[in-house]
Amino acid sequence: MDALLLARIQFAFTIGFHFLFPAMTLGTALVILISETLHLVKKDDIYRKITDFLARLLGLIFVVGAATGIVMEFSFGTNWSEYSRAVGDIFGPILAAEGIIAFFLESVFIGVLIFGRKKVSPGVYWLAALLVFIGGHLSAFWIIVANSWMQTPAGYEINAAGKVILTDFSAAVFNPSTVNRFLHTVLATWITSAVMVCGIAGYYVRKGLHGQTARTMLKIGIILFAITPLLQLGAAHSHAIQVINTQPVKAAAMEGLFNTTRGANIYVIGYVDEAKEKTYGIYIPKGLSFLYNFDFNSEIKGLNDVLKENWPPVNLVFQSYHIMVGLGMIFIALGLLGAWLLWTGKLYTAKWYLFCLPFLIPLPHLAHETGWITAEVGRQPWIIYGLMKTANAASVVVSAGEIAFSLVMFSLIYLLLFVMFVLLFVKIVKQGPATS
Repeated sequence: MDALLLARIQFAFTIGFHFLFPAMTLGTALVILISETLHLVKKDDIYRKITDFLARLLGLIFVVGAATGIVMEFSFGTNWSEYSRAVGDIFGPILAAEGIIAFFLESVFIGVLIFGRKKVSPGVYWLAALLVFIGGHLSAFWIIVANSWMQTPAGYEINAAGKVILTDFSAAVFNPSTVNRFLHTVLATWITSAVMVCGIAGYYVRKGLHGQTARTMLKIGIILFAITPLLQLGAAHSHAIQVINTQPVKAAAMEGLFNTTRGANIYVIGYVDEAKEKTYGIYIPKGLSFLYNFDFNSEIKGLNDVLKENWPPVNLVFQSYHIMVGLGMIFIALGLLGAWLLWTGKLYTAKWYLFCLPFLIPLPHLAHETGWITAEVGRQPWIIYGLMKTANAASVVVSAGEIAFSLVMFSLIYLLLFVMFVLLFVKIVKQGPATS
């Protein structure tokens, strides 16, 4: 394999592994803020126990997430130096804003959550929970800004040397895809943590552990599990419209649409034969056109509107997108089912539902990873959509052997990190909320 392919594999591996942890951080901070607010208002120790338990999990998640996130920023200078040279004027300020404005805020006040319960007043402790929530979401915002600019660049000009120069910071930050992608990503992280809390609390309730604390934690988790996938349905629809408007090639790959079509179908499941330019499967006639603007005959651009060399790997994008959407539909169904069981008073005795909940915990992560594949592979062959191809962004002085060696090292280190994370996560879950 050549250096470019190895560099792409390494970045995909490191970012795919890293994203497991921010996906849990934001939603866990939300649940902590909810439980601590209820504790402050109701003066009920059950909510304090939930906060303290989840703060321990959040500390573990945050540490591994921070450690794995640093690697990616360094890789822009090692494996992707041509990209960094071209867009450093834009990318640098955005990543600096993430570190200075958001990451430091989140990291400082996580320490208060973990160690400061008996050292600060209840009001200050609640403020720490709020600032961790805000800091985490600000951090996510700036990272999404950086990636969204690569998807839909704005607020720039290209000088005579071919370097991309920032001309309008606000236009670059609020480029055409930032808001849609931020809402879509944040809601996905909330779903992830809602399912995680439900899985842990459901296990406790089924096993008769931690009494009312477990039942209250499950109630909070189920309410979030019922609400967040429904909110995601609206956010995802808005994001899909944005992709059709601003990245029509990616949108066409997501549905295996080769020819520009009025009344385009939407596939439930299928397979794309790129060589024959045919898509097979179960579809809803004219469904894609209708979902675009509620007109069954609206026009959707096809892949053949651009040169084939500018197509992404179509079937990979198609399959990853449909896995993500399918999982989203499952979350809606199971979340509403949990809400119905809670409403009818059957939740805590529905052993079959409680048994299933822990097994759902990996599924939002699968949805995250397939969504990321859809977004990033769907953008190919561009690293900056329409401006710079990935093949022109890689470092020219880093050899394939050097990248292969570092990829093996990262794989071994990340395997060790993952094993340690799982063991510590399970240990905290077994310890459970404090009894007093």
